[in-house]
Amino acid sequence: MNYSKQFLQETKEIINQIDSSSIEQMAQMLSQLREAEGRLFILGVGGSAATASHAVNDFRKITGIEAYAPTDNVAELTARTNDEGWSSVFRSWLEGSYLNKKDMILVFSVGGGNIKKNISANLVHALQYAKEVGAKTIGVVGRDGGFTAKVADAYVIIPTVNQENITPHTEAFHGIILHLLSSHPLLKINPTKWESEK
Repeated sequence: MNYSKQFLQETKEIINQIDSSSIEQMAQMLSQLREAEGRLFILGVGGSAATASHAVNDFRKITGIEAYAPTDNVAELTARTNDEGWSSVFRSWLEGSYLNKKDMILVFSVGGGNIKKNISANLVHALQYAKEVGAKTIGVVGRDGGFTAKVADAYVIIPTVNQENITPHTEAFHGIILHLLSSHPLLKINPTKWESEK
């Protein structure tokens, strides 16, 4: 089997194994967030930061949820990193945004954060702060879900079907789950361009 066929076969296996009930739970929570006029803060590092930016667009434009990603403001992000340190950058950004119990954090991450291994510690500190202020937390993560899966109110783990392809599959499915949610009948209130063309 060539690599392309293998990768696509692994993708099918992930689709067959993924827990759709967890995604439905997240859709319900996002619908409730919008009804309560809460804000959605979307966190991701590396490739997941790009997904966070994409998600801000889709949640704002398609679902009418007020959404933000700290990584979209590179000036503030780098200033906080320089002055306060990388591990606290999301927490301090959320503090500056007056995160509160009406709001929600959405994490896109491959590992979900791990303090002991010092991997995505900024996600861990942000999630801890969300819990302190009573904000809801959801996540789309790979591997065992890391810290995100330990504390989130709802999360979906992208199943591992090949240890050599954890990152590419997880990051690819971040986009799939994002688009599933933004097109979900519970959430979608505005038409997308090509679907609205006659």
